[in-house]
Amino acid sequence: MREYFRVGGRRLSYLDFGGPGVPLLALHGHYNEASAFEPLAGALAPRWRVIALDQRGHGESDRAPSYERDDYVADIAAFQRHLGLGPVAVLGHSLGGVNAYQYAARQPGRVTALIVEDIGAVVDCDWSFTERLPRGASSRGALIAALGAAGPYLECSVRRTGDGWGYSFGIEDTVRSQQALNGDHWDDWTGVRCPTLLVRGRRSDELAADHARAMVAGRAELVELVELPTGHVVHHDAPAGFADAVRSFLARCGSS
Repeated sequence: MREYFRVGGRRLSYLDFGGPGVPLLALHGHYNEASAFEPLAGALAPRWRVIALDQRGHGESDRAPSYERDDYVADIAAFQRHLGLGPVAVLGHSLGGVNAYQYAARQPGRVTALIVEDIGAVVDCDWSFTERLPRGASSRGALIAALGAAGPYLECSVRRTGDGWGYSFGIEDTVRSQQALNGDHWDDWTGVRCPTLLVRGRRSDELAADHARAMVAGRAELVELVELPTGHVVHHDAPAGFADAVRSFLARCGSS
């Protein structure tokens, strides 16, 4: 079910996949939106009730004047307050992964367990891909075809716009968000005090194997690493394996 709430004069949207399970907040990456977690929600039900936010500038949520780190973290806090939830497990992919671990570090009493999908403690993303995205097409199929290999990953965010088809995110907004995401976030990563699962795609072009191991080094009591034979979007490339890893981790850390 799609719902909305307001924060700072803007409207944010989210999908509550429902069910009787324990809430799990999910945060997507750039170019995506809450609907990207529909397969995961189905796989984790009925034990888990996935509630996924359309983060600022994505999906059905409003565009924003700023996409700084503090902005995203404040949105998550407002989201959890709106839902009226106590401490919860939080999952995030890429952009959402950094947002999730920064939230967990800065609001330690609000997060019981953390799942971070394929993003590091230092981020150096290249927004040239964003700037090269086709700006639109006459049909949904034509736009997805124009995206080439990226089509399957972005199709959930393709929307009718006026007399053509475009995206549920703004290209310029995404570039600004990617620029603000870049940087050294080690202090936040090491500041997380709840059980944490780091999931890496073995063919990832975003999270290198040595960096993932450095994120786990010396923190074995809190952080575990799972690697799956995928690229950067692990939940898309290996949905069953990703869901199994998440389910098993949450059971082991006593969050279920």
